[in-house]
Amino acid sequence: MGRWFAKIRGKPDPFLKIGERDHSNRKGGQIWALNDVNLEVKEGEILGIIGRNGAGKSTLLKILSKITAPTEGSIKINGRSASLLEVGTGFHQELTGRENIYLNGVILGMSRAEVTRKLQEIVEFSGIGKYLDTPVKRYSSGMGVRLAFAVAAHLDPEILIIDEVLAVGDASFQKKCLSKMKDVASQGRTVLFVSHNIGMITSLCTRAVLLDKGKLVAEGSTADVVSKYFTHENSTSYMINYEQGNKRVGDHLATLLNAQITDIEGKPTGKSDIREPVKVQMSYKLLKKVPVAPYALFHFADENGVCAFVSIGKGYVDCEGTLPGIYTFECEIPANLLNNLTYFVGFALTFTHEGTHISFFEKDVLCLTVVDSIEESIEDQRCGHAGTIVGVVRPQMLWRTRMQK
Repeated sequence: MGRWFAKIRGKPDPFLKIGERDHSNRKGGQIWALNDVNLEVKEGEILGIIGRNGAGKSTLLKILSKITAPTEGSIKINGRSASLLEVGTGFHQELTGRENIYLNGVILGMSRAEVTRKLQEIVEFSGIGKYLDTPVKRYSSGMGVRLAFAVAAHLDPEILIIDEVLAVGDASFQKKCLSKMKDVASQGRTVLFVSHNIGMITSLCTRAVLLDKGKLVAEGSTADVVSKYFTHENSTSYMINYEQGNKRVGDHLATLLNAQITDIEGKPTGKSDIREPVKVQMSYKLLKKVPVAPYALFHFADENGVCAFVSIGKGYVDCEGTLPGIYTFECEIPANLLNNLTYFVGFALTFTHEGTHISFFEKDVLCLTVVDSIEESIEDQRCGHAGTIVGVVRPQMLWRTRMQK
């Protein structure tokens, strides 16, 4: 009766089992959490999975963890997997931390002797040795994350599946977790990592995928996918023309016309190598004469919204002041200044007569992805160092060294 009543009302089947299809007369059509997602992850790869809320990231991990069965399609997993999808995943709240470590080891198919060998290492990593024999229900959320990650990472799974849970831990523990995941991957094991912390994704993952409304919209190198993510989320690209749209940016004194990022030869681009200079241009229209020179401010921020730097340029002026017309500011960013990140560029125009007057200030107008083409340690400007270097910028300084007698 309950199944029949749900069917005529266009509601989900309340008695549907995992793997079975629902009746097809759902009112308003069906909503797919994931649809036509084809993905292959290689051994020893750290794959980042990004996308806005509701894109299907957690659903994908639940399917890979065999918590949820797919309505259609199939999954092939070669190896033993461990999942950390939410705080306390797989933990029995009434058992102690020690008992839960052994319980999780059994679930992963390990013997008691194997878990015992890893026990001290797990306890030291989690930092909860003092509370090891306390029931998990008395742990804080941060303590639960510490123990859950320590268990998942140290019980030798071939595949480690992690959702956005590390955000609960403190900064020092997050750093330990990132280092541990890199160690896991270096041992030939695979890591699937979901996070909204793009900086963490960029520094950790060797490859990334972008999900949107249950569909796979981008796959490839982390830098390329992150750039597409921000472009997709913010409708930001490497060039914009306000003259062709309905949006007017500015006031009675000046309006922003267009802006773009180009290579050194003037070709528009949204991607640059660390060792190559790029140019940023902004054109505006001055609507009336002003007695002073205008100032352009180019704001550069990373993907987390942290301001990397602001560059200021002084505009054209003659003895009569600055006459009405169309003007272009151009700023050349030298090579070996930006880091291998995605940057957003904002523009402001100010005048200093009769106080400071701001005609416009547009944030995150353009998007630039800077990549590091070096994958192996060789002798170059970085003195043979390969890999990610922290910081929102990475300037190449003038160094001297001498030996003191």
